[in-house]
Amino acid sequence: MRIYEGAPRQDYEEVLRSVGAILDQRGMREVTLTETEDGFVVQGLALSPGEDRQWNDPTARLAKETFFLREDDLSRFMDEGVARRQGGGRKVPGPRHPVGFYETALRVIGGYFDQQQPHDVFFFEQDHQFVVRLLMPTRAGLRHVLVEFTREEIEAMIKSSEHGRT
Repeated sequence: MRIYEGAPRQDYEEVLRSVGAILDQRGMREVTLTETEDGFVVQGLALSPGEDRQWNDPTARLAKETFFLREDDLSRFMDEGVARRQGGGRKVPGPRHPVGFYETALRVIGGYFDQQQPHDVFFFEQDHQFVVRLLMPTRAGLRHVLVEFTREEIEAMIKSSEHGRT
């Protein structure tokens, strides 16, 4: 995407929050996200079609799911998310979904990205821990920087952000 390069959406916090809401709605886990010129490639594990067990049931059948989110899709999801959070008596099309782990975690990680202002991002998550690769400008030119967020760090970032949003 062209965050910081003239795209209508200028921050990762809201973009990734919307991606997180989609992951929560699909019940995905162990996700990988790769930024491209015009969106994100998202992969993760989801319940197999027709599976009637819960995600945490060890006998549940899982399948790898891959999809592409384009800028237009993200803009629509972001607008729907803002309307859902503001409520105000307005009805938002579709079922209501509670805020889940990914919506919250990706929002705070997006806030971190906004502080760093990378050129693009790649990350994968497993068991609520993230490994992130950011393409960053340095004195020696563009370089990839690796950052890891443990489960405890993510929880602390979420708690800290909730205190700041009173």
